[in-house]
This record gives sequence, C-alpha cells and structure tokens, in this order.
Amino acid sequence: MPSTNKSNNRLLLQYAGLATQLLVMLAIMVWIGMKLDKWLKFSFPLFTLVLPLIAIVAMMVKIIKDTSKRK
Repeated sequence: MPSTNKSNNRLLLQYAGLATQLLVMLAIMVWIGMKLDKWLKFSFPLFTLVLPLIAIVAMMVKIIKDTSKRK
C-alpha cells in the first residue's frame, strides 16, 4: 500500500507542475501580446487574445500526450 501512496503523490505533483506551467505560460503570452499590440499600435488587442489561445492549445496537446502514455 505505501507504493500506491507514493505513486499518487508523484502524479499529484506532476499535474500540479503542469498547472503551474500553464499559468506561467499564459501570463508570459499575455505580457508578450500586450507588448506586441502596443509596439505595432493596434487598436484591437489581437496578439493579447491570440497568443494565450495558442498557449492553451499547446498545453492541452502536451497534457493529452502525457496522460495517454499511462494506460
């Protein structure tokens, strides 16, 4: 039974790490998008909206790949 508890803790830490990566990536993409929109003088926040969406799609692909290995 102790090995199951260690395995669960490892999975919990791994998913917490993925969540942290997602949040950090979103924050960075929003910041880059705001800088690009300001630098290119767009009146509509195009990059501020598009870059985080790309980050979410990329992280979902990563999560699906990581979780599909555990069959």
